[in-house]
Amino acid sequence: MVAAAHRISRGSDFDRTLKTGVRVTTRDLVVHVLPLTGSTTDPCGPRDPDVATVGGPWLGLIVSKTVGNAVIRHRVARRLRAAFHQRRADFRIPQTMMVIRARRSTVELSSIELSEQIADALSRRRVREAFDPSDRQALR
Repeated sequence: MVAAAHRISRGSDFDRTLKTGVRVTTRDLVVHVLPLTGSTTDPCGPRDPDVATVGGPWLGLIVSKTVGNAVIRHRVARRLRAAFHQRRADFRIPQTMMVIRARRSTVELSSIELSEQIADALSRRRVREAFDPSDRQALR
């Protein structure tokens, strides 16, 4: 599971990731990834100083009522946290924020299937370019 220290809990961090991060969609998830590098210009301003900027990656979840009732939403959230935990080593930059929006179809998926979709999202070209802008020229 993902420790509480690795969860995005502040609205400003959610907003920052949703507005400036790279958005990738998979069959059942919408994933927003934001590597926190010093060279990134962020229109939301600097990150709050009282929040640690080491020891990431951090995870934020959006599991709305369209997914199901409270029991189902919590089950989906637990599976997403377990899937994220399995994929923590896939982040090129540890100081990364990821917000995952669950779609209705995630109800039927296991943690392993969700983990595969997170890995698929992290392997997409747009995300790789966000982690390393020098990849942009190498990939073309």
